[in-house]
Amino acid sequence: MRVDLLTREFPPHVYGGAGVHVTELAKVLKEHAAVHVHAFDGERESSVPGVELSGYDYPEGLKGANDAVRTLGVDLEMVKDIEGADLVHSHTWYANMGGHIASILYGIPHVISAHSLEPLRPWKREQLGGGYDLSSWIERTAYESAAGIVAVSRAMREDILKCYPAIDPDKVRVIHNGIDLEDWQAPKTDEEWAAAREYFATYGLDPDKPTIIFVGRITRQKGVPGLLRALKHVPADVQVILCAGAPDTPEIAAETRSLVEDLQHERDGIVWIEEHLPHDKIVALEACSTTFVTPSIYEPLGIVNLEAMAVGLPVVGTATGGIPDCIDDGVTGTLVPIEQLDDGTGTPIHPEKFERDLGEALAAMVADPARAKEMGKAGRKRAEDHFAWSAIAVKTMEFYNDILAQR
Repeated sequence: MRVDLLTREFPPHVYGGAGVHVTELAKVLKEHAAVHVHAFDGERESSVPGVELSGYDYPEGLKGANDAVRTLGVDLEMVKDIEGADLVHSHTWYANMGGHIASILYGIPHVISAHSLEPLRPWKREQLGGGYDLSSWIERTAYESAAGIVAVSRAMREDILKCYPAIDPDKVRVIHNGIDLEDWQAPKTDEEWAAAREYFATYGLDPDKPTIIFVGRITRQKGVPGLLRALKHVPADVQVILCAGAPDTPEIAAETRSLVEDLQHERDGIVWIEEHLPHDKIVALEACSTTFVTPSIYEPLGIVNLEAMAVGLPVVGTATGGIPDCIDDGVTGTLVPIEQLDDGTGTPIHPEKFERDLGEALAAMVADPARAKEMGKAGRKRAEDHFAWSAIAVKTMEFYNDILAQR
């Protein structure tokens, strides 16, 4: 079987969870099928042995056009190279139309992995303007025509069927994101621990002090401003690391900078790392921290949760979207309740209460390092038992075969 994966992101150009997902999926699927990846950001060599990669630039003739229109240009470039595939599998709206058109043109099934949904991200209008209406049309058209849809969590499946009621529920299957358990693990030797602690200290941090760490992009859905406000409910001697870059808009970038600067004037140990760190550096920072935090107001699953769990950290996260699929409340971390508007934005109805509850949950976690460590061990085991990529590959191939058998 030949499977073509269509994606916005693929190494070395990976910016978020969807890019991590496609990369890891390609690594494990190649053991079961011939895998061809089609990605944005131009031609380059495949970083995954055994996986063929075709890269595409935005068409020169669309320079200056709306970003959604330029995206369609790349999708059309992809389509010509998909001929010969048995199945096409697209990821995010950026690549959905390429998969949809290839399905029509070559008579092959189109599978979509739902990493997010445009109707639940209305703040993207700030980025795309009228292009948001176009991206929403692309997504709806592709989803309603797809042969199968992978939902990365139970909540995502519910969201898909709510946003697109024309979809047959039998076409939507829950297959969680996975985690590379070898890449994401705490140091094993004294030398590795010493190196991690040394790197941690380069930011002026003490590896023996309680530390909260966040890793993610600065977007409305990730809830970074709410987290920064929640920290007023956390003792001032607790260190905080924000590995947070790639802001969606100048407005949220400015808001985040203002909140960080205010905190840094009030207390020590607030470190904001804006550059994209390689995963071994993130592992070092996480391994020396006490807890991970996911303050998202919209999160289909959250690969960063799985990465932190695999390193051995407890996770304090919002009880929304797919986060409860990751966190076993009271065992591997803490779920923070939230009441949200049902208008697609996920905006907290009582933001001050949510921020207080989040801050108090974080304070409770770092106040008991022994408990946090035990939860971290339980989180590693949960990652091993439920989120290994090898198991995800088998479930994905079963879905492909079920779809092909129906044709």
